[in-house]
Amino acid sequence: MKTRVASSVACIAAGLAMLAVLSRDAGAPPVEARRGLARPVLRVVTPLDEEIDGDGCDPNALDRGIAMPTGAPTSLGCEQARAIVAQARTTLAAPPLRVDPAKFSEATSDWLDPHGLWSVAPDAPVGASLRREAAALLAELQAPVGSGPCAAALRVGEELSHWSRELQGIFDEGFRHGLASPPATPTEAWELISAAPFEDGEVTRSARDLAHELGRGVGALRARFGDPLARYADAARERTAPSMSDDGWARVVIAAAVRAYVPQLDAHGAWAPLEEEVSIYDLDLEANPPARLWQEMTRTAIGVRIDRGALAPLVDGDVVLRIEDLPMSGMSVEQAEQLAVLADLRPGTTARVALLRRDAAAPLELTITPPTAGPQPQPVAAPSELPLDIVRYGDGHVAVITIADVPDDLGDRVAAALARARTRPDTRGVMLDVRANGGGSTDGAIAALGLFLPGVPLFPMRRRDGGVEVERSPDVPPGRGWSGPLAVLVDGDSASAAEMIAGAIGSYRRGVVVGDRTYGKGCAQEYLDDDAHVGVLRLTTLLYALPDGAPVQKVGIVPQVQLSLPATNEREARVERALGPWRGPDVRDLHRVREVPWPAHAGRVGPCRDETVCRALRSLGAIRAAAR
Repeated sequence: MKTRVASSVACIAAGLAMLAVLSRDAGAPPVEARRGLARPVLRVVTPLDEEIDGDGCDPNALDRGIAMPTGAPTSLGCEQARAIVAQARTTLAAPPLRVDPAKFSEATSDWLDPHGLWSVAPDAPVGASLRREAAALLAELQAPVGSGPCAAALRVGEELSHWSRELQGIFDEGFRHGLASPPATPTEAWELISAAPFEDGEVTRSARDLAHELGRGVGALRARFGDPLARYADAARERTAPSMSDDGWARVVIAAAVRAYVPQLDAHGAWAPLEEEVSIYDLDLEANPPARLWQEMTRTAIGVRIDRGALAPLVDGDVVLRIEDLPMSGMSVEQAEQLAVLADLRPGTTARVALLRRDAAAPLELTITPPTAGPQPQPVAAPSELPLDIVRYGDGHVAVITIADVPDDLGDRVAAALARARTRPDTRGVMLDVRANGGGSTDGAIAALGLFLPGVPLFPMRRRDGGVEVERSPDVPPGRGWSGPLAVLVDGDSASAAEMIAGAIGSYRRGVVVGDRTYGKGCAQEYLDDDAHVGVLRLTTLLYALPDGAPVQKVGIVPQVQLSLPATNEREARVERALGPWRGPDVRDLHRVREVPWPAHAGRVGPCRDETVCRALRSLGAIRAAAR
């Protein structure tokens, strides 16, 4: 999970009216997420990635707002990079381990190259340059502030400068060919407009071939649509092969190196510049997430194609050329996604979007007005309503509440589900199904626990300096919670904040944990403004234990009743550079440790939508039978 501190990031994220920023990402996103864009970076979801809210907020932070991307490559000075690296090393919850130069080089190459042109393509000489300079570049970043210039970064920058000029020439040659052979029919034009030239996953294509294809496609569209496409063609050329000095390219290398370094230091860490900070948050865990221009997109040679979730009057399939005054052609994934969120403006404001649409003879300009209230309408149940199944159990029924993740308002959502369950007078128990729940908000987990364990000490959390903080559940009125039989169904993909829910209920013997050993993520991340004042860090700053002191990190929770469930290969214990386990103090209120036994079911269970739920319920009745 991640916790926001009293910083400008905290306030921006808390003030969704000004434009919320939160995203789930455990480190450098996978190559396919960065280049393929069928699933944008901020949609990457795994058990490693959760977010929790901290306390407090700097009232002046709201003045910062959120940065408008420029379309230019991210760049940092040497001393700025050293300040960020020093901050990360000293703030991490445990002493940092050695960073491997080879892995650092590979990650730097990926972050450096948003298109598959500059460093990761098989014919790009910059990749080899980064491998040669990796150890020196690493030493430069880790050197004290004020240690002088980053010479290794400059050497790589010189290589990039030469390579970019070569790519620019190849793009221009392709552009001239495209001008001479525009698409002959509207169908051919649309195929060219919406085609995705960038590779998913590993880049195997020659950068020279890609640069030529991009130039040819942009030139053909320029010939087809004339002057209205001129500025987008110019932007595509400049972002494919930027015209920068050796020193300018060195700054781009340094920024990529910092983005690569932080996840190498911290398995769940990340750094992003302000104009791309949305890429390291999770908007979907907010109680009222902002609308976005799209949910999924793919970059094309001339813009961004909306694949799913277009915000009206946009429609799926549109190719966005410009948002406000910023062309989208050649833009990185992270900046494009930040612009999609920037379009969620405050009430009374609008955003201008230029686009190409199938069968349109020329670019269209639309005005986007944000939804009048709340999140976008969804085709399924309202997001505040958790799925609730009523399953026969003995002479009554059990309410099975499915919790897919842990948003900030989980307490309210669970309370609403309990209210629905209480409408049946024969409710014998409640089961919380948190299988495949990768976690989320600690505030949400604690609020939900208050419905079953009101007003008790919960999780000890340790910082790097040895200080321990203890979380406490809210004192919920009896009529809002549930005091009857309780169970939590878990599996190997139940992680972090979901493990908090299951682990606290098990520690207090308040309910029965059923299923398979959980994922084992017992650490928390915080969002911090970086010390260089140019971006945002996400760092693992806390290790937590269960109320009885039992470790979670790399250990997980062993259910009281174990079921054979489909195995998972993903465990925190297998995550490279994840922190080790921590056993905390027993902080329980021992007067509140009590068992609420499950009634017998006499074999009358189900039917269930999911047979695993029925297996779990049958096992609960067996506990009572065994105890007699």
